[in-house]
Amino acid sequence: MTGLRYVYAVCRPFDVPLQSQLTGVAGDPPRLLTHHGLVAVVSHVPEAVFSEEALRAHLEDLDWLAGTARAHQQVVDALTVVTTPLPLRLATVFRDDSGVRVMLEEREEDFRRTLDRLEGRVEWGVKVYVETEPGQPERPAEPAPKPVSGRDYLRQRRMRTRAHEELWARAEEFATRLHATLSSRADDARLHAPQNPTLSGAAGRNVLNAAYLVPRDVSEEFVEMVDRTKDDTPGMRVELTGPWAAYSFAGEETAGEESSGGETAGEKTADAEPAGEES
Repeated sequence: MTGLRYVYAVCRPFDVPLQSQLTGVAGDPPRLLTHHGLVAVVSHVPEAVFSEEALRAHLEDLDWLAGTARAHQQVVDALTVVTTPLPLRLATVFRDDSGVRVMLEEREEDFRRTLDRLEGRVEWGVKVYVETEPGQPERPAEPAPKPVSGRDYLRQRRMRTRAHEELWARAEEFATRLHATLSSRADDARLHAPQNPTLSGAAGRNVLNAAYLVPRDVSEEFVEMVDRTKDDTPGMRVELTGPWAAYSFAGEETAGEESSGGETAGEKTADAEPAGEES
């Protein structure tokens, strides 16, 4: 089959077959390209859509980007069930199999070192939000009494400011304590920037956005630890996602660096900029 090579992830050889009906980007089933004891998981994609110029245009199309990200994630999720994959960025594309092999050779040492570190581990994501109406999200707030004087207005404003400050202080204390507790049961942890509610669509203010690298055999205990915290502090909402491939722990050289001759775009978060295509 002709076309460019879309690379989802790099892993070590594995014996368990992928799902028989699994399809990837552009509807093409993923296949395994083995080289020097490493496996690149690839699909064929049309050059008319994934060439450097075409890709730059498509990355501005949010619907296209979302569909491509879902297909990419579907393959990585399937890999996570049967092995420990090292996911590459969304829209990492090479001209042909030879270009993929060159990439594997040039980055072989980094790939092996990172795969050793991630072996048998998965990523869990934990977010903490301050609810808009702590403890009573379904009830509208009662209007404050109308101030009768300028002094009364300033007093009400100070009270509102103090209440917000106390809420944020409790939220930060709760998030800090939770992060320390979860980090103690993880092999590694990453703190990401809080999510913008306008972009994420999530209700409330995000005060913790963290990822944890957890051994598979400890994951059940880790999930139980998160579940036990969900009702600890009124007004706080704890969200758990995963298990994922270890995106946050892949390392700059393996997950974020432009490969020689590849087109590299954003990760599963879909904030993407293409790099140069292999000639």
